[in-house]
Amino acid sequence: MNKTELKLTSTEIGVLWGQYVNGTMVNCVNKYLLTIIEDTSIREVFVDAIKITENQMKQVSTFILNDGFPLPIGFTDADINPNKKRLFSDVFCLDYLYLMTIHGLNGHVFSLTTSVRKDLRDFFDSCLTDGKNMYHRTVDLLLEKGHFQRDPYFFPRANPEFIDSKKYLDGYWGDKRPLSAIEIGNISLNLKKSIMAKTLGIAFSQIAGSKEIREFLTDAVETSNDQIQLLSKKLKDDNLPVPMSSETEITESTDSPFSDKLIMYHTGFLFITAQSYHGLGLAGSMRSDLILDYERIILKDLTVSKKWFDLMVKNKWLEQPPIAPNRKEIAKDQ
Repeated sequence: MNKTELKLTSTEIGVLWGQYVNGTMVNCVNKYLLTIIEDTSIREVFVDAIKITENQMKQVSTFILNDGFPLPIGFTDADINPNKKRLFSDVFCLDYLYLMTIHGLNGHVFSLTTSVRKDLRDFFDSCLTDGKNMYHRTVDLLLEKGHFQRDPYFFPRANPEFIDSKKYLDGYWGDKRPLSAIEIGNISLNLKKSIMAKTLGIAFSQIAGSKEIREFLTDAVETSNDQIQLLSKKLKDDNLPVPMSSETEITESTDSPFSDKLIMYHTGFLFITAQSYHGLGLAGSMRSDLILDYERIILKDLTVSKKWFDLMVKNKWLEQPPIAPNRKEIAKDQ
C-alpha cells in the first residue's frame, strides 16, 4: 500500500501533536535566549537550533493538516517579548539547550518506535540525527567552556562480582551498601533536571504577571529544592560530588520575555516529564531507601502536576489533544 493511502494512527497523530506543541514552546524560549546571548560560539549553536526546530515544525504541520486534523495553536511570537532585559547568563542558556536536547532525543525515539508510515519513520529518523548532532555540539561546547558537569566516578575493582546477600537491598535498616553505578547515574541525571526546573521556576516566579501563578511557581521551586536536597544527600553519604546549582545564573530582572501561558506550560512540561525520569530511577534502584524516596518524589510530582492542570484549565491555556469519538454520545444524538 502506498504511504499516502495510510491514515495516521491514533499514536502517530498523538506524537505529532505533542511534538508540535512542545517544539513551538521550546523554539519561543530559544528565540528569546538568542537575543541576550553575547558569546559568539553559543549564539551560532542557537541559530542552528532555531532553524532545525522551525523546519521540523513545518513538516509536522504538513503531516497533521494532510490528514484533516486541525493544527494545534501551540506557541507563537505572541508568547515572547524578545526585546526584554537579560534574564539568564550565557552559560545557563547553553546548559538549557543541552538538557532540552536530551528531552527532544527521548521524544524522537518514542515517536520513531511508535510510527508505522514510512514517511513518518524517515522524518523522525532525521529528527534523531539532528538531535544527536545538537547533543554533541552542546556537550563539546560546555566542555570547551569548562562548564560541563561530569557525573561522579570511582576506581574499578579487579574482578566481576555477584550479589551474595539480601543485604544488598537494605537501605533503612542495617548497614547500607554504597550506591551502584546505575543508581548513581540515575540520581545524577535527575539532579541535573531538578536543578534546571528549580532555576527556571525561580526565574519564572520573578517575571510572571499573575499573583496566583507566582505563588504556584514558588511552591514548585520548593518541591524541586526538596528533591535536590534528598537526592544530593544520597551522593554525599557516599562521599560523591553533587551537580552545582545554577540559581546564580539568573539576573534580577522582573521584565517578562514570556507570556504567562508559556511560563506555566513549560513548568508543567518539566514536572510531567520528570515523572518518567524518576520512574527510571525507581526501576534502576535496588536499595529500599532509594525505592521509597523515588516513590515519594513521584507522588509529589503528581501533586504539583494536578495543581498545574487546574490552573491551566482555569485560564483556558491547555489545548486538548485529538480524542477518540464518544460513541455513546453519538448514539444519543440519533
